Amino acid sequence: MSHAATAWRTVAHVVAHPPPDDWRDALATRLGRRPRRVGLWTELAMYGALRCLDAAGEAALPAGARLRVTSRRGAWEATRAGLAQLDAGLPMPFTFMQGQPALMLAEVGRCLDWQGDASFMLCRDLARPLALSQLGAGRDGLLFGVVEETFGDVPPRSEWWRLVPTDQAAIER
Repeated sequence: MSHAATAWRTVAHVVAHPPPDDWRDALATRLGRRPRRVGLWTELAMYGALRCLDAAGEAALPAGARLRVTSRRGAWEATRAGLAQLDAGLPMPFTFMQGQPALMLAEVGRCLDWQGDASFMLCRDLARPLALSQLGAGRDGLLFGVVEETFGDVPPRSEWWRLVPTDQAAIER
């Protein structure tokens, strides 16, 4: 199976950088509930992933699709708050859980009603995770997101692509 030469087609691309002022209300409306016990970073991921699936015209992410998320800093605020609480002598704080990429992936999968191959990559060069994510992906393609919290003067970002291989025959070989 040679996937290195696989060409990809972008079915949808959504950018929220920064997200609109009412993005959290839009997420709650789309989910039919307010997200609970998740941090800002996870909410940004959920918001972007759902918008991308909607833009692709897909009711659901196919079971064989990959979910890949990358970031330069991850859940920066939750991690920082959790470390400060730990330094203050508090027991393992809930904010620590909000900083875990596995929780974000689980929540995104849950809001998409999807289970499958999901992973997170912390990386400064955002082109590399996309190239790695495409290697070995099958006919159901890939949902790829870049999620960043506010950092300094840089606003939050939730940018997503829905990608499918253009040559199904090459994938099946």
